[in-house]
Amino acid sequence: MAIEGPLRELGIHDVFQLLDLSRKTGALRVTSDLRDDEGVVYFANGKVTQASIRSLPTSVDQVLRAAGKVSEADLAAVRDRMGPDAAPAALADALVAAGAVSHRELERQVRRQIESVVFEMMSWEEGFFSFEELPASALPADTRISVSTESLLMEGARRIDEWSRIAAKVPSLSMIPAFAPVAGGHEAQLDLLPHEWEVLTMIDGERDLQAIAAGLGRSEFETAKVAYGLVTTGVVDLRPPKRRSRETRPLEAVDGSALDAARDAMAAGEYEGALAAAHAAENEAGTEARLLAARALGRMARHPEALEELRAAVRADPLTAAVHLDLGFAAVRVGEFAAARASWEHFLRLAPTGADAARAKSSLDALTRLMNLMEAHADG
Repeated sequence: MAIEGPLRELGIHDVFQLLDLSRKTGALRVTSDLRDDEGVVYFANGKVTQASIRSLPTSVDQVLRAAGKVSEADLAAVRDRMGPDAAPAALADALVAAGAVSHRELERQVRRQIESVVFEMMSWEEGFFSFEELPASALPADTRISVSTESLLMEGARRIDEWSRIAAKVPSLSMIPAFAPVAGGHEAQLDLLPHEWEVLTMIDGERDLQAIAAGLGRSEFETAKVAYGLVTTGVVDLRPPKRRSRETRPLEAVDGSALDAARDAMAAGEYEGALAAAHAAENEAGTEARLLAARALGRMARHPEALEELRAAVRADPLTAAVHLDLGFAAVRVGEFAAARASWEHFLRLAPTGADAARAKSSLDALTRLMNLMEAHADG
């Protein structure tokens, strides 16, 4: 039996829960045209056995190297012995046989790789999913472990909470890391893992965190987590995105800030002008400009467009709480109640004591009651 549909109608968390509860065996494929990405997750009796994603090409041997569990010399020795065409799984087995890594550590790193892929996919709010049931004999032969889907969902929720902690020092993926001045003229001895060194070597004072994650082929969460550690230890400072000079701004912004023009137009009720100015300011002030554009669209009752604008803002900057708050209201206006609830819950994790927390809580409570009534009516 095939199970498929757009993620707007059935969120990725709900898809995983469905496959877990029904103990399905087969392949889940999730595609996103906006992200130009695709992921595949294999299930056996409701448990995840393998996962891969096009934007995160991480084979087992690459995972071991990035985690610092094997050296490049270990990998080179095994490749020389097995030849250039050896499969990653065979390389991993050879590393175990050579004593470079334990079987237990290999399984632990395979689990981490599965988690990394699944958590990246769980952040997708748009796209299309398709699940194809398969016999157990048709699953990949090199499966090593199975991971409880329930534990993945719980860890996914924990990571959302961790995002809120990271946000205290890494408020946005558009922040640009730069090396901090050395205090007292003394250089510190850094003790970093290989994947942390990789992030460090990408820091040039120009690239933002999102660009660094893309350049390394790593998840934005892991990159932000490394940046959090580097900022906390004083190795790196984060700077806001560079504003373009007056000479390089578009014509709309030459006689003043396009963002200020958008704010003024909104205050005056000139929503078409506010929308145009907000779009002109997106390169200058991405997240705030998108918020203003979405609010202008909402005032003009162009709710589906407002929702897409906010979803683009979330993809570009998942750590700004106000985006999730507005996204919840925009989703309600087009009848996407599950998406609205998820957005408000995310907002409350990011800003549990913020000025709009009470508003979000009351809206969430009202929506939950409405969804319960609708569900009861449908069952009746």
